[in-house]
Amino acid sequence: MSQVIYQVDAFTQQPFAGNPAGVCILPEPAPEAWMQAVAREMNLSETAFLVRQADGFDLRWFTPAAEVRLCGHATLASAHILWETKTLRKDEQARFHTLSGLLTADLRGDWIEMDFPARPARAVEPPAGLAEALGVTPLFVGRDVDDYLVEVDSEDIVRSLKPDITALGKLPVRGTIVTARSSDSKFDFVSRFFAPAVGVPEDPVTGSAHCCLTPYWSHKLGKMEMTAFQASSRGGVVKVRLAGDRIRLCGQAVTVMTCELM
Repeated sequence: MSQVIYQVDAFTQQPFAGNPAGVCILPEPAPEAWMQAVAREMNLSETAFLVRQADGFDLRWFTPAAEVRLCGHATLASAHILWETKTLRKDEQARFHTLSGLLTADLRGDWIEMDFPARPARAVEPPAGLAEALGVTPLFVGRDVDDYLVEVDSEDIVRSLKPDITALGKLPVRGTIVTARSSDSKFDFVSRFFAPAVGVPEDPVTGSAHCCLTPYWSHKLGKMEMTAFQASSRGGVVKVRLAGDRIRLCGQAVTVMTCELM
């Protein structure tokens, strides 16, 4: 039997921008090796696999190289497909059971609002090779459960980064978030995210990174609600709100492709 896979651009309302994700709604659980092989074939930063349960969907995310514990853009893409295909009514909440617990998504007009865990970073000594790999002088270095967080002096520095991807891939983390206050009044902060250790040299727009960025910038700026821009070559907008130990991540999505896996 063939299997349909959707490709969705997340955190954007324009095709060919934001972060592309694969979405595969399975009739029953599939072998892990098969899901990893499909993700490698799709060659996107993440491919999401969903299986319906009594109270929502089991959801797993795979990069071309590994399974990850949390992914924002592929969750956004999954919720978008569930409503677009009428698997869920537009007034129904999308509920996902994941390695990071229960995640939910609700349709708010043209935007999708997701409920994710906050992942605040604690200050740490910069690990050997981090500043050199990025080619920057950090203002702050922290670490959350998966990633390093590095603040630099300006948006221009974030945008002009040309890191040593091989060196970053040797650090003992999933990835490295680099951020600065935005120089554009439309946004509060900007970021980029590099995760070569899991097969993603640079991720275009990273929802899970904003689970770390939101508490960091909320504390610095004294704001609970902010608008962020991830300054990759594709770019994407993420609206965020800190709600205790949870983060509300809001984004848009557009389907760009439907394919059939034979």
